Amino acid sequence: MIDIILDTLIDGVKLLPFLFITFLLMELIEHKFGDKLNNKLSKVNKFGPILGGILGILPQCGISASATNFYITRVITYGTLISVYLSTSDEMLPILISEKANPILIIKLLLIKLICGIFFGFLIDLIFRKKNHEDIKDFCDIEDCDCEHGILKSSIIHTIKTFIYLIVISFILNIILHYFGESFLENILMKNNPFAIVITAIIGLIPNCSTSILLTELYLKDLISVGKLIGGLLVNSGVGLLILIRYNKNSKENIKTIIILLLIGIIIGFIFDIFKITL
Repeated sequence: MIDIILDTLIDGVKLLPFLFITFLLMELIEHKFGDKLNNKLSKVNKFGPILGGILGILPQCGISASATNFYITRVITYGTLISVYLSTSDEMLPILISEKANPILIIKLLLIKLICGIFFGFLIDLIFRKKNHEDIKDFCDIEDCDCEHGILKSSIIHTIKTFIYLIVISFILNIILHYFGESFLENILMKNNPFAIVITAIIGLIPNCSTSILLTELYLKDLISVGKLIGGLLVNSGVGLLILIRYNKNSKENIKTIIILLLIGIIIGFIFDIFKITL
């Protein structure tokens, strides 16, 4: 239990700088620039999925957290958010490096996630952006926190509230994974289960770094195929989904996001397995 508590706190503390910087930038955008940036951002956001895909492959779950906050306040587009989620590597990259995996394998995996992120990000924007165009929103209004305390103090308040929320949820998930999850999941995925790709995609939805570690380790031990690995890793978006569910008031959009991620992960995973593509 002590180890679980420590792991949860350490993971949470790692996110603090990302959360604070993100909220600070959001406050600056809202209070200092406001509506003047709407037209400029709409032009920049045409290429948002490219930037989102590139930033997403950085091995930091804080990137998906930051992207989620920026999407909730409509600083970035929905396609850019999906791009970040799909390309986010979370703990995959550190595990591959620590296990001394073939550098070519690492590059190929990152490229697959990057390409999928950019491609589907542009596709999502093409489908949804015109229907759901919105201006930049004030995070204080979204959260109904009535925090008229200045930019710095408001940023600190938002950071602390989000940090506590993430710590509580992550602690619960860590307990579940520690006592019930990993060995059970390994047993399911080691069998010739025709629905294993669906299972790995669902596992990828779990907003915890343990899932990306588990999937990567299983692949390195040759217990799952590359399709199952990619299917799970594409869906794995770090703590981004947690923050989206917590702060995005549009529950239908949250469900839509989960379904989109699942479908992409399952489809791409099936393609790799059906055509027996190896890395």
